[in-house]
Amino acid sequence: MDGKLGFIIEELETYFQLIDEDPDLLPELEEKMAHFQEYVEETEVKHYLNGESDASNAFLSIHPGAGGTESQDWAEILLRMYLRFGERLGFKAEITDILAGEEAGVKSVTVRYEGEFAFGYLKEEIGVHRLVRISPFDANKRRHTSFAAVFVIPEVDDSITIDIDAKDLRIDTYRSSGKGGQHVNRTDSAVRITHLPTNTVAQCQSERSQHQNKDQAMKMLRSRLYDLEMKKQQRAKDKIEDSKGGIAWGNQIRSYVMQPYQSIKDHRTGLERGDVQHVLDGDIIGFIKESLKLRR
Repeated sequence: MDGKLGFIIEELETYFQLIDEDPDLLPELEEKMAHFQEYVEETEVKHYLNGESDASNAFLSIHPGAGGTESQDWAEILLRMYLRFGERLGFKAEITDILAGEEAGVKSVTVRYEGEFAFGYLKEEIGVHRLVRISPFDANKRRHTSFAAVFVIPEVDDSITIDIDAKDLRIDTYRSSGKGGQHVNRTDSAVRITHLPTNTVAQCQSERSQHQNKDQAMKMLRSRLYDLEMKKQQRAKDKIEDSKGGIAWGNQIRSYVMQPYQSIKDHRTGLERGDVQHVLDGDIIGFIKESLKLRR
């Protein structure tokens, strides 16, 4: 049992002991129970966050679909929802780029989230979000459907650390060959280093000593492993980009219906809720948990 969970349980036990003597404590107990439920859900979700970049900070971008002011206003509503979600989980959120709409809403916005498993949580929100409501911008009070796309990528440190375990290396020495005349050492001073997990090879024979050749070969190996890592991260980004889909009907992952009834339905998991305002206030952890369970 971790320290935080132990503290919460101990606090709840105290309230249960005091509630018979002081019924006025009931609202406080209910609030503590609600916080306990949130903590349990967050802890459960973390069991599913084992992806390579799940623990990273994240950048979340929102782009409205066609529809002008309607979709731009919807994008701003989503922005508020995700900022509130970040507050609930204790993330530090900073709007790094925003382009306001002419009349209302936003044309585009990007938020940086700093916190444990920020990307792991938010990646489940990638996709198109659909809103159905009576338009506040329509004088005839007609029902409108709006779309906005959410895109999330992990924050990657440019200075990638390449850790090389000695047991993953095979180091061979051999006699230098080729041109070089008197500057090529005829002893077994050339070095070939093989990184066994990736089968990446680097070799050097240009230096006068085996030690110098080994140093140069290690530098070359680090560079090649760095290049492999960069390419792997780019493939991961491309995969996330491909998952976004078009910002239109048929590609939505979730529908938010406010008229003629109130309902929010996740089309991936089938989870449906009627407390629309709570969801728009950032209570989306339930949708994220179900999506992570399905993905797993």
